[in-house]
Parts: sequence; structure tokens; C-alpha cells
Amino acid sequence: MAEATERKARKVRQGVVASISGDKSIVVKITERKRHPKYGKMVNSSKKLHVHDEKNEAGLGDTVRVMECRPLSATKRWRLVEIVERAK
Repeated sequence: MAEATERKARKVRQGVVASISGDKSIVVKITERKRHPKYGKMVNSSKKLHVHDEKNEAGLGDTVRVMECRPLSATKRWRLVEIVERAK
């Protein structure tokens, strides 16, 4: 490996903080609307991501942007990029 290879673009997702699971950890719920391939009806699908929050700044209900990163623990593979909107 003589020359350095460039990294691919990391995945970025936006979701709502569903839980503050521990110190420097949050759970973010990502909701996605897709059209059903056969029937055409719009279907909601959701996924929960375990996210690293270094400064413990995200609160419950906040809309946040997260980015894929190296494994930080047994479940955490994402880190907090920014808080888009605070919960009211």
C-alpha cells in the first residue's frame, strides 16, 4: 500500500432523541417514509441507532444529525454531529 486511499463518504442521518441511555450515550429514532413496491401505499419504517454524545448536550425529544463512525462500544457505531432543533 504505497499510496494513501481516500475514504468513502460517511452516512449521515437525522432523527429524534428517543432515550438518554447513559453517560455520553443517546438512542436516536430514525423515521423513514417509503412507497410500498407492490401496493404503492406510503409506509413508515423506523430504526433506533445508539449514538455517542461526547458532551452530553442532546436532550430528550431533540432533533439531531448523526454520522457513521468506527465502533465505539458493543452497540455504538454513530456519533452526534449537531443538534438541529431543541425540544420544546
